[in-house]
Amino acid sequence: MQKLYLFILIFLVGCSGSSEESIKMGFKDTEILEIKRFTEESKAKNVILVIGDGTGINQITLSRMAIGGKDYRLAIDQMPIFGMSLTHSFNDIYTDSAAAATAWSAGQKTKNRYLSIDSEKNKLESIPEKFFKKGYLTGIVATSSITHATPAAFYAHIDSRYKEKEIANQLLLSKINIALGGGAKFFDLKNAAQTHVIIDQKELLEFDFKEDKKILGLFDEDGIIRSVDKPSQKDMTNFALKQLSMNESCNGFFLMSEASQIDWAAHDNDAKSMITEFKDFDNTIRELINFVTKDMNTLLLITADHETGGLQIMNEKDNNIIIQWGTGRHTGIPVGVYAYGPGAHLFSGLMDNTDIHNKILDAVDYANLENSECRAYQ
Repeated sequence: MQKLYLFILIFLVGCSGSSEESIKMGFKDTEILEIKRFTEESKAKNVILVIGDGTGINQITLSRMAIGGKDYRLAIDQMPIFGMSLTHSFNDIYTDSAAAATAWSAGQKTKNRYLSIDSEKNKLESIPEKFFKKGYLTGIVATSSITHATPAAFYAHIDSRYKEKEIANQLLLSKINIALGGGAKFFDLKNAAQTHVIIDQKELLEFDFKEDKKILGLFDEDGIIRSVDKPSQKDMTNFALKQLSMNESCNGFFLMSEASQIDWAAHDNDAKSMITEFKDFDNTIRELINFVTKDMNTLLLITADHETGGLQIMNEKDNNIIIQWGTGRHTGIPVGVYAYGPGAHLFSGLMDNTDIHNKILDAVDYANLENSECRAYQ
C-alpha cells in the first residue's frame, strides 16, 4: 500500500508542472525600426496577418530576454498598436488551432478540429474567398505542413483538421494563389502540377515570375525541419510578399504567414527550440514592418491562436532566466494582438478572436469595395 501511495504522489507531482529550467540571458542592442504614423481615416489596400502559433505573452517575454536582455526590444515590441484577444472555441474554454484560425478566417466560433465550417457543419466563407471576389491576390505561408490546421482554415471547409489529404485537394481547388510550407506527402504532385507551378528552395531566390499558374512550394514531407537546406518563415514570407505585391493589375493582396513550430516546441516544453523558432518569427516581423513603412498601404497584424505550455517566468539567477512550464497542452490565456499600418487603430483594447476578422474587413473598407477579377496566378 505504501508503494501505491508513493506511485500516486510521484504521478501527481509529475502532472503538476515541470521542474525549473535555466535559460541564458542575452546581451544585445535594440535595432530601432522606423515607424510611420497613419491617420484613423486611412484605409488599407493590403493585409498581412502573421501568426505565432502557441505564442503567449510569456513566450515573447522569454524570447526577448534570451535574445537581447531585459531592456532589449524585439521587432514585435515596436509595433505601435497593442490589444488582447480572447481565444475560446465554440465548445471549450480552450481552442485548438483549427477553431482559432476559423475565427480569423470566417469570423465565427466553431468546434475544435473544424475548419471554416460552423458547429452544424455549414460552410463558412473565408477571408481569401471574400477578397477573391474583390480582385485580390491571396497567399499563405507556414513552417508546418501547408495542410496543417492554421493555414488550412483559410481555404478548406472540413470537419476534421486531420484529413490532410482531402485538405490538400481542397487547396489545389481553392482561391489561394501562392501556398508555401511543408506537407509534400499529402499531395498528388502530378495532379498539383496541372494547376500549380511547384517550386523548390532555389527558386525562392531565383524564381522567374509567371502569371499563368498558381504557385505551390512544398519544402518537406510534413513540417519543415529547420536546416540550412530548408527555407525559413522569413524566406518564404519574403518570396510570397514579392510575388503578391509586384502585380499592379489586382486590387490588393492578403497574406497569412505562420510560425507554426513555436507551438510544437512549447508542447514539448523545449524552451531553447521555442526561442530558435521565435527568432525566425521576429525576423519575419522585422522585414514586414520595413515593408509597411515603405509601402504605406498595408496593414500588418500579429497575433496567436492560443498560448501553449503555461510558461512562467520565475526569476533571474547568475544572468540566467529561470522558467517553469505548467503543462504540455494549450491554455485559455488571452493572447496579444499587434498592429501597424492603415486601420491599425481598430485593434487596440480587448477583443474576441472573431472580431479580428471583422476588423480586417473594416480596415480595407470591404463593404464599399466593388466586385472585380484578378487574373494573375490562375
